[in-house]
Amino acid sequence: MAKNELTLEELAKRIYEESGGMDNVESIVHCMTRVRMKIKDDELVDIEKLKAIPGVLGVVEDEQLQVIIGPGKVNKVAQQMVDLAGVKLGEKLPEHATAEHAANSGKDLVNERAQAMKAAQKSKQKPSKIKSILKDISNIFVPMIPAFVGTGIVAGIAAVLANLVTAGSLDAATWQQYIDVMNILKNGMFSYLVIYTGINAAQVFGATPTLGGVIGAVVMLTGMNPEAPLKNLFTGEALAAGQGGILGVIFAVWLLSIVEKKLHKVVPDSIDIIVTPTLSLIAIGLVEIFLIMPLAGFISDGMVGGIDWVLNVGGAFAGFVLGTLFLPMVMFGLHQILTPIHVQMIDETGRTLLLPILAMAGAGQVGAALALWVRCKKDKELTEMIKGALPVGILGIGEPLIYGVTLPLGRPFITACIGGGIGGAVIGMIGNVGAIAIGPSGAALIPLISDGKWWGYVLGLLAAYAGGFVATFFFGIPKEQLEKEALAEETSGNATTNEVVLTAVADGTVLSLEEASDPVFSQKMMGEGFFVEPTNGQIYSPVAGTVQSVFPTKHAIGITTQNGIEVLLHMGINTVDLGGAPFDVKVTEGQKVTTDTLVANADLDAIKAAGKETSMMVLLTNMDHVENFVLEKTGEMKAKTAVMDVKTV
Repeated sequence: MAKNELTLEELAKRIYEESGGMDNVESIVHCMTRVRMKIKDDELVDIEKLKAIPGVLGVVEDEQLQVIIGPGKVNKVAQQMVDLAGVKLGEKLPEHATAEHAANSGKDLVNERAQAMKAAQKSKQKPSKIKSILKDISNIFVPMIPAFVGTGIVAGIAAVLANLVTAGSLDAATWQQYIDVMNILKNGMFSYLVIYTGINAAQVFGATPTLGGVIGAVVMLTGMNPEAPLKNLFTGEALAAGQGGILGVIFAVWLLSIVEKKLHKVVPDSIDIIVTPTLSLIAIGLVEIFLIMPLAGFISDGMVGGIDWVLNVGGAFAGFVLGTLFLPMVMFGLHQILTPIHVQMIDETGRTLLLPILAMAGAGQVGAALALWVRCKKDKELTEMIKGALPVGILGIGEPLIYGVTLPLGRPFITACIGGGIGGAVIGMIGNVGAIAIGPSGAALIPLISDGKWWGYVLGLLAAYAGGFVATFFFGIPKEQLEKEALAEETSGNATTNEVVLTAVADGTVLSLEEASDPVFSQKMMGEGFFVEPTNGQIYSPVAGTVQSVFPTKHAIGITTQNGIEVLLHMGINTVDLGGAPFDVKVTEGQKVTTDTLVANADLDAIKAAGKETSMMVLLTNMDHVENFVLEKTGEMKAKTAVMDVKTV
């Protein structure tokens, strides 16, 4: 064991300690990289001390407190934590209130006001619906990533062995049984993915998990009589198992959560356990079978004509269209319609020209993930996720990269699809690159490429890797990720030198605090600093850090640097009386900012018309953490110009 490495028990106890004690933790679960804790009182959590614990890679503050440990170790740490509490993962921790905890939980007036401001600000925030949907999808699939990775590796090995058997390089009598065993292990995940999705979706949406699993299983049509199959309402044809895909399951479970919650409110408690699940399953099951699944089937039928048209066009254009659209088709469960096309092509010509092109979609995901790794190398959680998902992604198992990396971030999923289109265009341009069997993709498909055209398939893979990488590197990195990376870069040097640089927050004149007209500022009652008399209303962050508070009246923003310096940007003098009217704040609590971040637009004319001053005050509010400071520059300055150096204790 390394000198500073903690045992699992020591690490678990330290996490509890810096999270406000075991009494402050309501429940514990974990995903691939993070211990996720539901916290009772956020004020008792010491984020900086949590980050400083040996073995902790980072901390994320969200609806849950998420302590990043890393794959492989996180499950052991989470298990140790619940063992110490005497509960199971996900169960509520017992109450062990102590006098010390009661004393620590008391709040003085300042903390009460800060908490009230925080709550008021959050109530005004309008979350993006798209981001909310992507976050829900991520929360559904993140817990499944370890299973994706494990079964994906097994599937990759099985595919390679099966390809070698098909090619005659291995003896089928010797190896087939091993291949069958590995396929059984793989199918334990992928054959029943809709059930796992239903269970996890129910947990995310607040439905009963087992009912969610049943709704997921519905799309498998297990009990349907094949001699009298259920009909697709749109086409009149028999429903096919799997229609609707996982997104159909997610939508159905979302409806289940609504119905179940409403029934819980109106059904008497004495019969709730009987009536609610029964009515919920019947109602949602009927909707799923007769509306959701048929709708997906209707879309699939429409896709057949489109695919035929694209294939007839041929060449690079066909390859680009198919390579780009394949993953969106998978997302809607529409890819199932391609299987009979593959089989027919193999039966008639001995190969399918479609599969190698569609396999490029996964290669585009690999290229996008590599670009994210390069551009976002400071994001330890993301890079650890990519490290775990890349090997199976190269082997053609794309779920970990899709659901764990690119799709939750939004934009990288689109640029990854473009990368897949570029790879498809290369294969389409080369022409006659076919596969003699279906099943694997990625690098595992190489041995199955027909007529010695494996080199064309490899060129397509390389083009998709490069296309996904370039498109994501230049156009696919979300703004939030770039801001986080810039913040990490800007503060990485400060973390070792204990120095912080403050910049002018606007174009205008930089002045020392002594020249402020308000004695509260000029006498430095709120701390040291400087102020800017602005010539325009574009106000930037004075420092790199995290937004800790945005006052309800919008006139003041609190920012904390990585080194613990607390900086208050106070926009105008006595502007609290204006109720926020002149200020359009562009940031929210918890957001990472740099000196390039526009934090607000201030209507200077409105401030002056109200008889208030427009001075933009920049104050160091925790001077006990400051060893020394120097206001290096005053006078006419452009926004973002470095003006003050601060050294922490």
